[in-house]
Amino acid sequence: MSSTPWLGDLFTVASTLCFASSNVTVARGSRPGVQDNGAFISLLITLAISGGGWLVQGAVRGFEPVTLQGLAWFAGAGVFTMFVGRVFFYAAIQRVGAMRSSTTKRLLPFFTVMLGVGVLGERMTGGMLAGMVLILASFAVLLRGARTPPAEGQPRGRINSGYVYGGISALGYAFGYLLRKLGLDAAHDAFLGAGVGCLVGIVLFAITALFNRDYASAMRSTFTRPNPWLVAAGILSSAGQIFYFLALNHSPMARVALVSSIEIFVTFFLGMVFLRRTESLSASLVVAALLGVAGTVCVIVA
Repeated sequence: MSSTPWLGDLFTVASTLCFASSNVTVARGSRPGVQDNGAFISLLITLAISGGGWLVQGAVRGFEPVTLQGLAWFAGAGVFTMFVGRVFFYAAIQRVGAMRSSTTKRLLPFFTVMLGVGVLGERMTGGMLAGMVLILASFAVLLRGARTPPAEGQPRGRINSGYVYGGISALGYAFGYLLRKLGLDAAHDAFLGAGVGCLVGIVLFAITALFNRDYASAMRSTFTRPNPWLVAAGILSSAGQIFYFLALNHSPMARVALVSSIEIFVTFFLGMVFLRRTESLSASLVVAALLGVAGTVCVIVA
């Protein structure tokens, strides 16, 4: 794998801008009472873009050697990133908005450390432990600020399910990024990795639609009532995914994760510009974001 940190940083920044813009367009395009949140169309668009990129790149430069092991890692990554990570994150945006759902993504480094220590046998350092504490504090502040006022006769308010979905999404992405990195070590082809992962995500979405009416409705809406905002979100999310793959081909995973942590602040800025009628910054949200980014930095530089 080539190592060009400055080029990796450039791809990471591009990925971050795309993901932040996608967060906002999903929130902008979500409609009350409509189950389609754009997750399925984003998978279709990513598959089309990555598949086309793989064919063009192969025709110009030749196709990278592919092994069954690499394909297996990419397929496994697709289960966790393209299906669990993306579907649950889109559901989180639909329920709690772009700003708050992006804050829940700061749980990703927490789960990454847990997997590194528990699965790969990595050593836990003091910096990692401090970062994990800060990340958990960030999530606690976010939940405390988000608790709804209690109904009459009830002891406390409820927590929106969107925060749970955000946590599940972060865990899915953590598993997926681990498998994706292993896949890129075996087959250095970002377009192929994204395409295989998306194909797996689409198949899982379709299978789930056989048993879940909401998923079936989302699939039908994609073709019968396309939402321009969600189409734009799918394109941006797809571009962000591919740029992230390209970044991993040029920079260490820790460096990519550190640079991409600015996504939350880009989302805040775009949210304040384009989502002023539906979302707003609060003190707890800002504190949660700062704690989460601080924790991410501690984990990565430890």
